[in-house]
Formats: sequence, structure tokens, C-alpha cells
Amino acid sequence: MLPPEWPDLAAQAGGSGWLGIEHCGCDRARLLLDGKSFREIESNCWDAPRRLTECDADGVGAQVLSTVPVMFMYQQSATHALALHRYLNDHLATVVRSAPTRFAALGCVPMQDPDLATRELERCVQDLGMRGVQIGSNIAGVNLDDRRFFPFFRRCAELNAGVFIHPWNMLGQSELPKYWLPWLVGMPAETARAACALMMGGVLERLPTLRVCLAHGGGSLPFTIGRIAHGFDERPDLCAVDCDVSPQTQFSRFYFDTLVHDAEALRFLIARAGVARLALGSDYPFPLGERHPGALIRSLKLDARDETRLLRGTALEFLGLPEKPFA
Repeated sequence: MLPPEWPDLAAQAGGSGWLGIEHCGCDRARLLLDGKSFREIESNCWDAPRRLTECDADGVGAQVLSTVPVMFMYQQSATHALALHRYLNDHLATVVRSAPTRFAALGCVPMQDPDLATRELERCVQDLGMRGVQIGSNIAGVNLDDRRFFPFFRRCAELNAGVFIHPWNMLGQSELPKYWLPWLVGMPAETARAACALMMGGVLERLPTLRVCLAHGGGSLPFTIGRIAHGFDERPDLCAVDCDVSPQTQFSRFYFDTLVHDAEALRFLIARAGVARLALGSDYPFPLGERHPGALIRSLKLDARDETRLLRGTALEFLGLPEKPFA
């Protein structure tokens, strides 16, 4: 979700890479990157009442809100990114307060400055009542195992704040200019990159209570974990330099959303990770999202207990929420 407007940081901070919004009427707007069209969006990207109407139509009782990953702005100065993130977080908190039984939220933080990120994490959780944060799969090209980020992850664990990792700034993006390949091929690889950094970097092993959820069914990780673990075992001199616990063992630490767009892929993910680690993901309201959230899960004809776990139970657990407020 985005606010209907936000400060013009391109004018205030200078430089390139800032996102703006231009309303076009008829419930549509354009996101502008350096003045050029980046993406068209509809009012369901900023209009909470429309969201609730569409949720009702699809039988969605509650929705977890987060910003659009292009707003991470890790490549910008941390001070200006923080100003934007505070604005975005305040907006999300306002939307949640408008319908607290229908919305929850994950904040965004300027990960390029882990100290500022930690302080904004604390504000999000302690002051705004958020359930955690959404971060990118890398921080302006720096992997998540970089030791500068460890105090941030430790504070997430201390605050019982979930960390949702969404791919962005995809590997090989400049080499994949056609066919939307950064989104179709690069994003799955990016998610596996982030997961491997957390596993092989020892972050998960050192923080046993840290909750991490990987977007889009974990990207390519569930299908390649065998290859990754085999490589870890065969070349510990290259792979086990910071953590001696196999990725195969650590795989069970992750949560995953179910946005895999294919029934057989979801069956595979259930067999690999288990329903207790899978939560309904929709990517609403963007084109790569599930048109009718929950339809893929329901198409599998699972027993009622497993279906309920996928549709709500795992998400509530990851967010640290009780059932009652969303019943």
C-alpha cells in the first residue's frame, strides 16, 4: 500500500532514484521514477475503503499491509530515506487504526544505516503497534549476512518482530532487459540469495527466535535447497566458513508465503516445508498477485485443518497475533 501522496524528496534531497506519484483521474495514477513512468496503479493501492470492499468480495477477513519495495530507497542517503519511511509507516499505522480488525502492518526501515533502521524498527513496533518489518533481499548490493546488520536482526528477535523479505534490486537486472525477466527470473533467485546469506552467515543459528518469512514461496530456494546443501557438504572450505550448520537443517527456520501460481508447485512447497510454515500470500494489488486470494490453496482440496492453517493460522503465528482480533 502507498499513501495517495508523499513528499517530493527529489526536490528536497536532490539526486536521482526517487519515486513520485501523478494522479490521472478515474481512480488511476502513475508512479514516476525520475520523472518517467514506472508503473500504473489503481486506487486500491491507496484507498482503504476500496480495499475492504475487494477483500469482502474475495472473503478476505484481514490483510497485512506493507509498502511497495521500490520505496526501500536503500541507495539513497539514510537520513532522507528515513524521512520517507517514517511518512510511509505513519500512513500505514493510520490505515490500521481506521480498521484494526481488518488490517495489520509491517513497517519499512532504512537498512543502509542499521542504527537508524533499528530505531525506526523500535518506533514501528513499540509506538505504532506494527508486527514487524519488510526488508529487501539485499541492501544496495550488500548481502544480509553483513555483520553491520546483525544488531538489527537481534533487535527484531528481542522485540518479537517478524521480518518479511521481499526481493528487489535483482541479480543480473541490467543483463535481463527484455521479457520482464528481472521479475520472472531474477526475483526467485534474489530470495534464495537472501536466504543463503542468513543461513550460511550464521544469522539464523545465532538468533534462534528470529522469525523470517520469504516472499513468493521462497523463490528458487525450496527447489534448490538440495543443491545448496550438497555444495555446503562438499565444499565446506567455501560454504561453511561462517556457520557449520547445514542449510538443509536451517531451511525449517523459514516461513514462506504461498504465492507460487501453480498447484503442483504449492503441493511441492507443502511437502518440503509443511503447512505450519506456509501463509497465504497475495501480492495484492499488483499484476503478479493472485487474482482471487486463497483460490490456489482452496484448489488443492486439503483437509479443513490444513487449509485453515494456510489461510490464516500460519500468518497469525508469524505476526505474533492472537486469533480473536481477526475472528
